[in-house]
Amino acid sequence: MDQAATAEQGSPLLQDQLCFALYAASRAVTARYRPLLEELGLTYPQYLVMLALWDRDSVSVRELGAALQLESSTLSPLLKRLEAGGLIHRERRADDERSIAVRLTRAGSDLREQARTVPAAIGEAMGLTPEQDATAKHLLRLLTANVTHG
Repeated sequence: MDQAATAEQGSPLLQDQLCFALYAASRAVTARYRPLLEELGLTYPQYLVMLALWDRDSVSVRELGAALQLESSTLSPLLKRLEAGGLIHRERRADDERSIAVRLTRAGSDLREQARTVPAAIGEAMGLTPEQDATAKHLLRLLTANVTHG
């Protein structure tokens, strides 16, 4: 590791902190999503839930929480709001009364078509090449795994 990189890791300066770069990037990206998602009637966390359900309808709350890396106490209010909005339905699983299945309603399924333009709009706003996009995702997943399991 070179001397400049070592100095930055121990630097007390805000602009040298990886945590701040992640925080600022996350806020900027989430803010860019906001107007696109308002047209769909969704918040960013609700959009993430819908993405997970569009990928795989009928999942347990536990599976959904694991996929989104959310605690039940955070996920439950999101699901209640989506259910009140007519986008999902929750019901006890027949094969396991302790487990609750989350399913898309017709309106929830139909919303997927309206949301198809969101990823491209965000991708364009980010301005990354396909290689940079893949590298960024790889590094962020690695960082998450390292911090979570380290």
